[in-house]
Amino acid sequence: MPAGCPSLEKNLKNCTCTYLSCDKRGKCCECVAYHRSLGEIPGCFFTKEGERTWDRSIENFIRDRGRK
Repeated sequence: MPAGCPSLEKNLKNCTCTYLSCDKRGKCCECVAYHRSLGEIPGCFFTKEGERTWDRSIENFIRDRGRK
């Protein structure tokens, strides 16, 4: 198994998460698995405004995407 994420540099350029101290930032596989284990959705799936709430709940995702 590789020691790190081979796409980390590319992912960081496109990462929209504003939680800058997250150790999963740019490591999309780890981020998705982490939020899924909590019944949440990663911030990159939200609109810019929705992401800033840091509420990763499915309910907030539905509200956020419904406002588009």
